[in-house]
Amino acid sequence: MLTAAGHPILQFGTSRFLQAHVDLFVSEAAETGEALGGITVVQSTGNPASTRRTQALARAEGFDVIVRGLVGGQPLESRKTCRAVREAFHAASDWPAVRERVRGPVQVIVSNTGDGGWTLDAGDAAPLLAPDATAPASFPAKLLVLLHGRWQAQPHAGLTLLPCELVSRNGDALRNLVLTLACQWQCAPAFIAWLQTGPVWANSLVDRIVSEALEPVGAVAEPYALWAVETQPRLQLPCRHPAIVITDDLGRHERLKLFLLNLGHTLLAELWMKGHLPADMTVLQAMQAPALRDPLEAAWQQEVLPVFDALGQGDEARSYLVGLRDRLLNPFLAHRLADIAQNHALKKARRLQPVVDLARQHLPGLRQPLLLAALA
Repeated sequence: MLTAAGHPILQFGTSRFLQAHVDLFVSEAAETGEALGGITVVQSTGNPASTRRTQALARAEGFDVIVRGLVGGQPLESRKTCRAVREAFHAASDWPAVRERVRGPVQVIVSNTGDGGWTLDAGDAAPLLAPDATAPASFPAKLLVLLHGRWQAQPHAGLTLLPCELVSRNGDALRNLVLTLACQWQCAPAFIAWLQTGPVWANSLVDRIVSEALEPVGAVAEPYALWAVETQPRLQLPCRHPAIVITDDLGRHERLKLFLLNLGHTLLAELWMKGHLPADMTVLQAMQAPALRDPLEAAWQQEVLPVFDALGQGDEARSYLVGLRDRLLNPFLAHRLADIAQNHALKKARRLQPVVDLARQHLPGLRQPLLLAALA
């Protein structure tokens, strides 16, 4: 069982994805004594829906995660109760409490702040490190303030940062973003040096389709789940779980998900938007519509798989694609294209453009009309 004496996991974000992924993993691992402890959740935006979730997340009875899908061709549905979240704060109103947590028992900081979550805010241009300062607006600035407090309180205590945002080598990218901000704030050289060598900035990749939110808190997810984390010294995980894979080659996992699943989702959303199709159309319906399925299959086969072949990963990509089709055809998930289409331009840049760039590098003669049209 989870212990009540301090919560070693701090989580930025209240999304349904985190509820069905990190939170559920920790809850399941705690049942066999394989979790570090409880989770403190921090809401970092002013979104009213997020506020309602924050208020409900830490209730004693926990929240439900419904897992629905096909496993080995057979339907599976189970309802799991997640009890890993022990307290929940709103950064704007509870900032002193959040700062105190990171100065003390926190060993792992997890984040999933959305596609625009790492964007800096003009209001964060000045240092906000004073004890009585209000919370910065952006997540990177919040993180910088928290890490500064940790450096002052216990610089030698182990701390691992595990960003789950879908950014290539997300741990390295987040470290560089925070370092840049620390230099802009003219922080102490000793602190800047500690940022580079003190905390473990882990690169990781998450993969699970979480299609629906339950009200006021909870989620509906597919059975498939993966959290691939790149191995490195001093790495501390929030728990041990069958879905957590430690790997020396994170890029291999990243390419499969980004260039097949995520690219597929974004292409379907692009075709849905251009076709002015029904607002409530789901991925399942899109996969059953030749006008959307056929271009997607053509893009996979003619514009993406040749890139995997050139990288020596073709067989693995084709195998992944077989399972992916089953996931996208899951009859139990109502995954709306309108949800996928949020932050569409940014997603196209992250999911489609790298495939085009790799083709130019390795296969300069490869035609990619569908990807280029979507990027135009």
